[in-house]
This record gives sequence, structure tokens and C-alpha cells, in this order.
Amino acid sequence: MRPGSDRGRETITVAVAGNPNSGKSTLINAVAGTRLQVGNWPGVTVEKKEAHLVHDGHPIRLVDLPGTYSLSPYSQEEIIARDYLVQDQPDVLIDVVDATNLERNLYLTMQLLELERPVVVALNFFDEVRKKGLDINIRALEEALGVRVVPTVASRGEGLPELMAAAVQAGQNGGRRAPRKLAYGEDLERAAQSLEDRLQERYPGLAERYPLRWLAYKLMEGDQMALQEANLDAEAAAWVSSAAAVKHLKSSHDEDLEGLLAEARHGVAAGLTREVLKRPGWSKVELTERLDRIILNRILGIPVFLLAMWLVFKLTFDLGNPFVDWVDGVFSGPLTRWTTALLTWLAAPAWLTSLATEGVIGGVGTVLTFVPLIFAMMFFITLLEGSGYMARAAFVMDRAMHLLGLHGKSFIPMLLGFGCNVPALYATRALENPRDKVLTALLIPLMSCGAKLPVYALFTGLFFAAQAGTVIWSLYMVGIVLAMVMGIIFKRTLFRGENPLFVMELPPYRLPTLKSLLIHTWEKGKHFIIKAGTYILAVSVLMWFLLHLPWGVEDKKDSVLGKLGQGLAPIFQPLGFGQWQAASSLVTGFVAKEIVVATMGQIYGKEAEPEETPSLGDDVKDIAMSFGKAVMDAGSNVVSTFGVATLAVEEDEKTKDWRDALQEQFTP
Repeated sequence: MRPGSDRGRETITVAVAGNPNSGKSTLINAVAGTRLQVGNWPGVTVEKKEAHLVHDGHPIRLVDLPGTYSLSPYSQEEIIARDYLVQDQPDVLIDVVDATNLERNLYLTMQLLELERPVVVALNFFDEVRKKGLDINIRALEEALGVRVVPTVASRGEGLPELMAAAVQAGQNGGRRAPRKLAYGEDLERAAQSLEDRLQERYPGLAERYPLRWLAYKLMEGDQMALQEANLDAEAAAWVSSAAAVKHLKSSHDEDLEGLLAEARHGVAAGLTREVLKRPGWSKVELTERLDRIILNRILGIPVFLLAMWLVFKLTFDLGNPFVDWVDGVFSGPLTRWTTALLTWLAAPAWLTSLATEGVIGGVGTVLTFVPLIFAMMFFITLLEGSGYMARAAFVMDRAMHLLGLHGKSFIPMLLGFGCNVPALYATRALENPRDKVLTALLIPLMSCGAKLPVYALFTGLFFAAQAGTVIWSLYMVGIVLAMVMGIIFKRTLFRGENPLFVMELPPYRLPTLKSLLIHTWEKGKHFIIKAGTYILAVSVLMWFLLHLPWGVEDKKDSVLGKLGQGLAPIFQPLGFGQWQAASSLVTGFVAKEIVVATMGQIYGKEAEPEETPSLGDDVKDIAMSFGKAVMDAGSNVVSTFGVATLAVEEDEKTKDWRDALQEQFTP
């Protein structure tokens, strides 16, 4: 598969559907690679992914549909997926199925087949099927569904070329087999056939646009959105109650028609699974069940969650801090010297050299120093998400969330707020209840996001260096407690009502691949670097000018920024921030929280004293050696975290920098 297009052939549109946690995103990323374009579906904030690629000379447009359990119009994701499939009518559908949860995933497959479009089933996680000793009869499954079934392991790229080849074939000629019309029982099929016959008679051209059997099912389900889409009038809806076959169906069953159809689909999925899936003859308690006995335990669940979060922050600092020192050394040492030497060689004015070294490197560089911490935290959060633990954390917190009038599913956007509040707010779209969306969105800002981490890291590193990870974990926990307090207040005032029911799938435990972890970590952390190169750079340059105006001012206290800070300092005096430096830094934080650190770096920074300039070779050698030391220190810290003693290494005497001045300023 390669980028580009083949003008001699028509583009094949391939829609990719599947349940949440079926590995659909991993499969899409593996197939599309860097060609994946991310946007939003029209009119909503649900993420839309699309890619254009070429497979064996065939141009393909790949569209990633939102993960759904069904095509019933209950959630925004289900409506988007259903509307796209019905209105846009892609050439072929790829249904990504979790092969370890075959029965549940086949429910969506039933509904996709009802649309009578070419379908290819990707049996994902097939490596886990083998590990569990399961045996899936692929040929029997193909015969039963009437479509091509391809075993895949998306994380390793296994089966993906065959999958795309099958999709191309299905998109060109309707597939090796036409999708089989599944029978949902004699009574249901008789009722559906009678409605289909009436549709054929009353609306002659309708069959050219929509599958009539699917519309018959929609009539039975009372799906008003589907009926409006097909421009069916009220007479068509009345057929459901007047048709003799439908009357017989209602009289012989206690459930409504929608429930009967859902039960029939589940029944077909269950029966098909029994036919094609063979389990090992001996039984065992699987790892998932063993771990869930502890992790989901009513007593141990919350302590395990707190321990997991503590480990995340402890390991974040144990791994990240040595690299923070390394990046800081590179920016304050070689990079500053190289920039100064270059500008001197170019005969640049002194103010431009100062702007580059103090404003840009001293401002943006100070923020970028904390990139290792940001990426370390994102890595561990991604690991918890990919392993299946985050869903269990939401389940464990369900009881606590009920105190706020919410359920455990709302805890997931709040946890995402640890990374960034903006995508966390977007994540509330997955909540079905508008009340839940609003209340959850109000509580998310109390979660400490990644932008606050540099500020936390700066001060904890100064005052609590030995326990920095634990202190920051405590700060994050304080945010959770405050969110719970505010949630209780909101529940008893603005958002009164019954607690919603919480039903959530718990995916099996999996060890994500390193490639997948790195890709998702980069996607979450890259915004920090982008922000440093845009907003933070612009504000850092502005702060430099404010610190040097009026032009030629010697004491920063007498600069424009200094005067502004002195005017604001009394306001912050009760909070312990009565210094003009702190007041000025807090004001700049309104643009972006990380700019607080950048501003402090400029305010407390001093001009470097003249010293013997090392050669370029010495600088490069020093960078490499200090990086090696950072790697060794990080490894030593991780080993020490788990209680294994390591040999203490005597550190070199540290040269005082702006952090020491900051520490002295905030020390009584």
C-alpha cells in the first residue's frame, strides 16, 4: 500500500466499522500510516479519520467510522455511522471484529449485512485466539455470512495486505459471494416480507436507493430517522400496526418489535459462534478473571487505582527528571553558546543576541525542558488505556461518581483531562445524557492537565526534589477531590435527578505493542511541542521586549513588565505571591499555563558570565556523555522505585542558575 492515485481507475471507497476496543484504530493506522487525515464529521465534534492510498494499482479512499456496538440511532456515534452507510453508500465495508469476543461483535455484523452492501470481515486479535487455544472455522464463517473473512493481527500488520485485496475485490464486483440474507425466525421474516412487499408496491423506485428488507426492519423498530431519510410518509408507519403478519407477531410475543429484532440478531450471532468456534476441552480461570478479582474488588479497587496513579507519576519523574536536566543543559549550555557565536559572526546587534538567547532560548527552551516529563506521563497513561485498565478504573469509580449524580463512564473524560482538558471536553460527546455531558464538562477543568505539569515540576523540583512524584500525585488527587466536592454541590443545586444506569464493556487485558504506544504517545504529546513553537514563542518574545522597555533599562524591576507586576502584586499577596515576578508570571499564564515557566525563566535569568568557550567537538562530546548519564540515572531511579538499592553516584557541584534565585524568592 502506497500513497498516490491511479488516474486510470475509479477510486474505491472503503468504510471501516467495528465495536470499540476491536482494534479498529490500530488497523486504520497500520493501513493508512502517515496518510491519515483527522477532522470532524459535519456539524458535530466526533472525530473523523480519512486516508487516500493505492493498493496494487487500485486507488482507495479509506473512511474510519466511529466505533459502535450497533446501528440503532441512540448515540451520536451510531447516528453518524448509520447515516454515512445509508446516505453515502461506500463501495465496500470492512467490519473489524474482535475474534476473542466473536459473539458480541457479530451483532454489528448482522446489521451491516442488512444494508446489502459488499462486506469484508477482519477477524482481529487472531494471535490471541491462538494463544487461548481457540479454533475458529474461517471457511464455515464465510459460508454462513456469505462474505470474505480475513484473520488479522493489526498491531503487527498480519493479514492486512490480504484484507485490502479482499476489500478491493469486493468493491469492484460485489465480492466473492453476495452477502447472505440472514433469517431471524419464521414469524419475524414473514412480518418483514409483508412490509417489504408493501414498500415495493407503494414506492416503486425506493429499492434503487435503499434495501427494502432493511427498511422493513426499520419500520418494525419504529426508527423515525430512517423513515425520514427514505421520505416515507405516515402511511408507511401505520402499516406496522395493520399488517396481519405483524399483528400475529405482536400477539404471540410479549416483547415489542424492536426488542424481538435485537433478540433475533443476538440469537443468530450466538448460534453462529457455537457453530464456528471451538474452545479447548479443559477449563481454566483466565488471566483477565484473576486480575479482575483484585482490580474490581469493592474494597481493593480504589486503593489499586490510587496505587496505579501514584506509580504513573513516580515513574514519570524517575524516568523524566534525568532527561529534563539533560535538555536543560543542552539549551543553557551548547545551544546558547552556538547561537551567540553565530549571531556574533553575523555581526548582529547586541539586542538581537539577547532576544535570541534570553527571550527565545530562555523562554521557549525553559518550557521545552519539561518535554521528557510530558511524554513520559503520556506514555504511561497510554499504556493504562491500551492495557484495558482505564475502563476498569471507570467501573471502580462508578460508586464514587454516583455521589456526583454521574456514572463511571464520565470518569474517563475526567481522566483524559490529566493529559489535556480540550480533548477531555471533546470526549464528553460519548456520554448519552445531555445532563451528564454538561456536568462532566464543568468538572474537567479541575483536573490538572499536562500544561500544568511544567509548573508543578518546577516547584516540586525546587522544594521537594526527593519526593517530587509523590507530591505531584497529591496535587492531582486534590483536583479529583475538589471535582467531587463541586460535583456534589452541583448535583444538589443545578443538576438534580436520578443517577443514570451504567453499562460498560470491560475489554480483556492486553499488552500494547511498543509501536502502538509510541504512536499514541506522540499524538498526545506533540501538541505541547507545537504550542511551544507558536503561542509560547510569541509570548516569550513579547515578554523579552516588556522586560527591556523602556529601551536600555538596567533593572528588570523598572521595566514595563516590572511596573505591571508591582501593580498587581498586592492582589496576590494573600496567596503568598506578593512579588512582582510572580504576579507578572501568573498574568502571562492566561495565554497558556506553560508560559508561567517561560516568563519566570526570563525574569529570574541572568546574563551568562564570560567563560572559556569549549570547541564544537567538546560540546558534542559533552552532550553525548550527559545523555548516557541521563539514561543510566533513569534506569537507576526506576530500579530504586521498586525497592532495589543502587550505588549512589556523587554528583558534580551544580552551577547556580535561575532556579536557585526562584527558590530563594519563595523560601521564607
